[in-house]
Amino acid sequence: MKNLRYLLAVLLLLVPLALTGCDMFAQGEEEGEDILYVYSWGDYINEDVLEQFEEETGIHVVLDEYDTNESMYPRIAEGAEAYDVLCPSDYMINKLIYNYLIQPLDFSKLPNARKYIDKDFFDQCRAFDWEGAYTVPYCWGTVGIMYNTKLVDEPVDSWTILWNEKYKDNILMQDSARDAIMIPLKLMGKSMNTMSATNLMAARDMLIDQKSLVQAYGVDDIRDKLSSGEAALGVIFSGEAINLMKANPDLKFQPAPKEGTNVWIDGWVIPKNARHIENAHKFIDFMCRPDVAAENFRYLGYSTPNKAVREQVEEELEDKAEIAFPPEEVYKGQETYSYLGEDLDKLYTKLWLQVKVS
Repeated sequence: MKNLRYLLAVLLLLVPLALTGCDMFAQGEEEGEDILYVYSWGDYINEDVLEQFEEETGIHVVLDEYDTNESMYPRIAEGAEAYDVLCPSDYMINKLIYNYLIQPLDFSKLPNARKYIDKDFFDQCRAFDWEGAYTVPYCWGTVGIMYNTKLVDEPVDSWTILWNEKYKDNILMQDSARDAIMIPLKLMGKSMNTMSATNLMAARDMLIDQKSLVQAYGVDDIRDKLSSGEAALGVIFSGEAINLMKANPDLKFQPAPKEGTNVWIDGWVIPKNARHIENAHKFIDFMCRPDVAAENFRYLGYSTPNKAVREQVEEELEDKAEIAFPPEEVYKGQETYSYLGEDLDKLYTKLWLQVKVS
């Protein structure tokens, strides 16, 4: 009987250990070496490229997508998901660094990034990645004005045209606080990274004055309206210009109005809690390979900082090459968004809401 009681006691001790062991095994299986969790913008990577990466490396890619930096950030901040690679925009990378949510890259494991990514864009990243330690640029562009030459018969070289009564109900603006407020700030000769509440409120007032001229504030629907000729002018990201001009030959694009604009950069980063760091570096370096970068460019149409891509795609672009690969004067000296802190984030949100409900 004593032996039986002893045996039962041992078994009771072993059962939790066995269950723990099973859980550890399942967790270890989930965190195996042949998987990678990527969190990126929607429709921002050619699926054929992902398949090629899986075939070449044996690493399975699990891709989740987001539609704004702001919807992505809480999931990373809460740590609910352990993603291995992210692709945020400049100011959001700045915020992730500020809050210790991403980790420095090991550039010895990124030979393609070091060889093929133009130094100008690594330098541009210093505006939000001060140490140059966290980011590999993926796509870049400017915020500019697309216009229909059948409806606009004057030079489009200034943001002031968006306040021209002549185009009432024919102007499209981005439904984005920073991109919208940037425009009046530039017209006032102020930095788009200003921390002055006075400047920001003046920019809000200019947007309220403009509102009666605006047909719509939008994001994806701006492309549709411009392509179909429903509007004369629209504020868009340069990466959308090529496909729009293919869809409607009457459209032209001004990438950098004379008052200045935002040069945006989306880049690859690795979260602090990533579990597959080696695979993450392999993926980022793979995406910097010229043939892979060229395929992604063909799919997206967004400008690439990869200096080996232009010679592969230039003939295909014909007269649109200057949009995809603009001269240095378009982007040199332009500002890139920085993270301004929680208080300024809230102020931007408040001011933009005031514009929209006015």
